[in-house]
Amino acid sequence: MPRHMVHRAAVSEVFLTDAQALGGDRFLVAAQWPRDHALYYPDSDGFTDPLLFAETIRQSMVYLAHAYYDVPLTHHFIGGDFHFEITDPEMFRVTDVPLQPVLEARWTELDSRPPHRVSLRVDVELTIAGNVCGRGSVSAIAVDGKRYGILRRRGAAPAAGAQALVPQQGTRIPAACLGRLREKDCVLERVGSRDWQIRAAVGHAVLFDHPTDHVPMMVMLEGFRQLGHLLSRTSSVGAEEGEPPAFLTAVSIDCLAFAELDVPIRLQVPDGYQPASCGGAGELRVDAVQSDRAVATAAMVWAALPVAERVGVA
Repeated sequence: MPRHMVHRAAVSEVFLTDAQALGGDRFLVAAQWPRDHALYYPDSDGFTDPLLFAETIRQSMVYLAHAYYDVPLTHHFIGGDFHFEITDPEMFRVTDVPLQPVLEARWTELDSRPPHRVSLRVDVELTIAGNVCGRGSVSAIAVDGKRYGILRRRGAAPAAGAQALVPQQGTRIPAACLGRLREKDCVLERVGSRDWQIRAAVGHAVLFDHPTDHVPMMVMLEGFRQLGHLLSRTSSVGAEEGEPPAFLTAVSIDCLAFAELDVPIRLQVPDGYQPASCGGAGELRVDAVQSDRAVATAAMVWAALPVAERVGVA
């Protein structure tokens, strides 16, 4: 797929390969997931990063809007809610060839006022190697530049391409504790015993693939995921002690407001929350707060895969 059709600057970040209309606002969207990736790499048990599924859903929504529903390429997409669920994690195991997922997508137009404003929802069913193994959805509003400018002026948006988020206020967490291999991929820092915040340089080649005037949804999702990985361990250094990681099987996000680049984004978990035992299985709710205002909420489900599924993994 052409990179501009999925709002990506780097060819390497385009995962869609083809699309076909089935009629009745239904489509097949094909993709290819890399066996390795600069950010979305397999975990230590050899399972594909679930966030590749999330990014594929996002790219599918943007592509369908431009290719089939005449949404201009200059429109801005504002995310509403996002969800994915993996029903068969075994299909996410990396093999000797790249996985080639297929999404059966259904487009629903909501309260639209074309051509200046299009409100939409895309629901998908995920198939890998002929097996249905997940589902997801995303809703968004696509608006023209004038209306987007009005929305952003209300939020006193910083200029796109600012060189950093906010000055470092907390302590960086070791990459291994967040399920990352490189420190540069860590977007989470600790600012208290039970207080964290998202912090990521806009120069990151994947998280900030192109200049933006706000924190993208995929960056927020990465922050949620890293906190979930940290809290789903039975100890804060579980990765270093050889504890097998839990697998992120479901995420639901509600985007409530723009997250600005120049204000700390605090992540809060419910009072009394305790990390799950039994290999990290459990549910976690996280609120993202900026200037005492909620900008997003996330609910995650982490599953401990059966021991039998780990056999033979290097």
